[in-house]
Amino acid sequence: MTPPALRAGRDEDAADFIALIGACWAEYPGCVMDVDGEVPELRALASYYAGQGGALWVAEQDGRVVGMVGTRPLGDDAPGAAWEICKMYAYPDQRGSGLARTLIDTAEEFARAHGATAMKLWTDTRFDRAHRFYENRSYLRDGPIRALDDLSRTLEFTYAKPLTGVVVRRLDAAAAVSAIPRLATVLAECVNAGAAAGFHAPLAIDRARATWKRAASQAALGEKILLAAWADGTLVGTATLDLDMPETQRHRAELHTLLVLPAARRRGIGRQLLRAAETAALGAGRTLLVLDTPAGGDAERLWRAEGWTERGTVPDWSRTSDGAPEAATFFWKQVG
Repeated sequence: MTPPALRAGRDEDAADFIALIGACWAEYPGCVMDVDGEVPELRALASYYAGQGGALWVAEQDGRVVGMVGTRPLGDDAPGAAWEICKMYAYPDQRGSGLARTLIDTAEEFARAHGATAMKLWTDTRFDRAHRFYENRSYLRDGPIRALDDLSRTLEFTYAKPLTGVVVRRLDAAAAVSAIPRLATVLAECVNAGAAAGFHAPLAIDRARATWKRAASQAALGEKILLAAWADGTLVGTATLDLDMPETQRHRAELHTLLVLPAARRRGIGRQLLRAAETAALGAGRTLLVLDTPAGGDAERLWRAEGWTERGTVPDWSRTSDGAPEAATFFWKQVG
């Protein structure tokens, strides 16, 4: 069997599109396809997207269409150069083959080449397998659930991500939960590369996920602020602010877990995360920030350059993986 090959989608692929989408929907009870009543564009899908300035691709294997994806620019409901991922489907026997990654990479690269700075998509709330895929591709929940007046009684999640440059955003409760897979990857890779984040290396991905699951719950309760940083469409960094202070200390917050993937460093991402954390703290009414960092580490240069004041070093503050004592230097900054 030959591997799937991508080509431009054509209007005459309509029967293959309908069969593919129907097969994917059939895995989920209650999903009903009414082509002419609800998705008549499937009859001439390539023309439909081309007419909106977008494009359509199919993956073909031994003469059979096994996957598809489209993209198009969004209108007034998504200001800025935002594009949509549309009609992304692959047959179940293609799972794990890398086809889905190829499809979405193709659509994103086309959108980027045509001026897109952000991507957005809608997905049925029942399509949990697709959600995991999008989350691993750095898409996060964005905005409320929307209801469609269709035969399937569809409820849809919105997913979105910045596509170009370095972008830092604060995560709400839904975004924080959907960010768990990527944040776990960032935490595990950073710890395993030697970052001091309260864990010994090697850090298993399951432990990293559990850490972010707790953090997402704390964010939902207003006890923590979570920030995420994307670089060219990939979530590569994070920072957290602990707001859960005694009632006599509600003017301060503690900065924790400022991390950037090793491969994404030297781009100023850590600096942008730090500045975003300071802004978020001030917005939450916190005017005094504190943090601790391994004494003599590279991070100390960042804190000093950004106007943080050293308040001293505590010996034997923590332990390295081999049990050796490690000192920590404490810093503070007034932001209001």
